[in-house]
Amino acid sequence: MIARRWWAVATLLVAAGGGIAVAIADREVPAAPAPAERPALALLTSLPLVFGESFGLQSGGSAALSRLEQRYSVRPIAVADSASLKGQRLLLMAHPRAQPAELLVELDEWVRGGGRVLLLADPRLSWESKRPIGDPLRPPPAFADTGLLAHWGVELTEGNDSELPVEAVTPGKLASRLCEVAANGFIARCPVGKGRATIIADADFLNGGQKNLDLLMSELERLESR
Repeated sequence: MIARRWWAVATLLVAAGGGIAVAIADREVPAAPAPAERPALALLTSLPLVFGESFGLQSGGSAALSRLEQRYSVRPIAVADSASLKGQRLLLMAHPRAQPAELLVELDEWVRGGGRVLLLADPRLSWESKRPIGDPLRPPPAFADTGLLAHWGVELTEGNDSELPVEAVTPGKLASRLCEVAANGFIARCPVGKGRATIIADADFLNGGQKNLDLLMSELERLESR
């Protein structure tokens, strides 16, 4: 498969809104696989990535979804239960809604059995929404952690003014004694039984540019390869 090379120029930009941008190292990005060869990716999210806020067929197709579909066969799921995760190996949880305790047990069992999950846990979401506060279809203002992160040995806090590998407005910070913490607390990569869980302390970065989506894809591919 032919690889294409891209180059990123080292920059450091601090914008008025708190956005942060830093350099990404030169790397090779493989060409997109044919549709029949794309691995499955289960997607659980409260964000309007697939259909948009109006849930109309003409309002979907976010840049993040388009990028994901270049490599994966994306399969949206409503909850992270054993039935939805059966036969899946890779799951993207992009700022999901609060999951009942019994479903978190099933999610944890799936990961410990060999599943791979990338969890975008935003402690203070800045995603713009036309839906009023309190609307059940509006993304929650913060990641609803009901003990899952602590169970995996991770602590999430608000605020991260360190140099980060993406443009971010209100990123959080992760700490752990059990996981590999990278990018100044922006990412935690955790062994969980036979599986792995990677947590990113932000979800708004999905609304960013190419560099932000590069990070998303690189962390998914890292999980695939482990």
